[in-house]
Amino acid sequence: MLGVLIGSAALVIILSVFNGFELLILNMYSSFTPELRLEPKQGKSFEFDSELEELLSRQRGVAYYTEVLQEKVLVRYGQNQYIANLKGEKIRSIPPNIADSLLFQGDFILKKDTTDYAVVGAAVQAYLGIDLEKEEIKATIYSPRKGTQNVLNPAEEFNLRSIYLSGVLMAQPMFDNLVIVPLSFARDVLSEPDRVSAVEIYLDENADFRSLERALREQLGERFLVKNRAQQNPALYKVLNSEKWAIFFILTFVLIIAIFNIIGSLTMLVIDKKRDIAVLKSLGANDSFIKRIFFTEGMFISFLGCIIGMALGLIFCVLQKKFGLIKMDGAELVTNVFPIAIKATDFMLVFFTVLFIALIASYVSSHLSVKGEEQLS
Repeated sequence: MLGVLIGSAALVIILSVFNGFELLILNMYSSFTPELRLEPKQGKSFEFDSELEELLSRQRGVAYYTEVLQEKVLVRYGQNQYIANLKGEKIRSIPPNIADSLLFQGDFILKKDTTDYAVVGAAVQAYLGIDLEKEEIKATIYSPRKGTQNVLNPAEEFNLRSIYLSGVLMAQPMFDNLVIVPLSFARDVLSEPDRVSAVEIYLDENADFRSLERALREQLGERFLVKNRAQQNPALYKVLNSEKWAIFFILTFVLIIAIFNIIGSLTMLVIDKKRDIAVLKSLGANDSFIKRIFFTEGMFISFLGCIIGMALGLIFCVLQKKFGLIKMDGAELVTNVFPIAIKATDFMLVFFTVLFIALIASYVSSHLSVKGEEQLS
């Protein structure tokens, strides 16, 4: 029972910790990512016409939406250069409090008075050697000029625009290579006066996300891809889920070993209770009745160990969440304690996993125990 107890408690705690890490990472990612994103099914850009604008405006639950123009560009700073992902968006499309929380250095400013500014990712800063402490820092954006060919001067094949730098985003894989600029600046440097790459849709807190996603897919499915956060970055979600399930299966194997010890325990119990079994048989008990006794005992051991283990695991998770008992070194910028997120589905998963393994172990042990008793007698 102690083995089942420890295994069940460990499963609950580990799953809750992974839930906490998943929630922490997704919250950091979600701060910069819309709930829904419209992208063209064909091509890289589309025209944001009045029909689409009207459709989005009348959708219930939509807080606001913004057009995005995104393309690969060459960024040059001093003698260094880097291929980055230019993202043009409307001013203040991200709330100031969320924008500032994503910054590692500087300010999230895209326009001040009539001057355009850019916010760059950590990789862009590292490769270009950008130092925001210098005054009036400028980077040059190079983008291929459309429709030009066979020109004598190679410089004429590119649009060149200079822009001031205002901030650096925190090091995160999803926006390390970004250069965020005002939409008007992106339109100018990319020579795209009308078309956009995507429309990012942000929802109200109480919006029915699933129904809105389904409605947009039904109305726009022929022209657009409607992507939720998981579909916008599938690699991140797959990694998080695969790590969690890998740990779950590893601990489940440990739990299987603990539960199958019941077979040995019940076999020893048969030896100890050989006379009692003989008395029961003399009173009319058959093998089926004896099997049920040992089967019930095996299930009782597993069930009691599982319930107590999950209760202890829940108590530990609540204490960790409230008081931060276990600290985590080296991640002070994000969190200094192991995060915890308690989900009822994890407890159900642990309970039915233990129940399933216990059914098999108790069934095997009850049959082996009776056979062992027959051999001893």
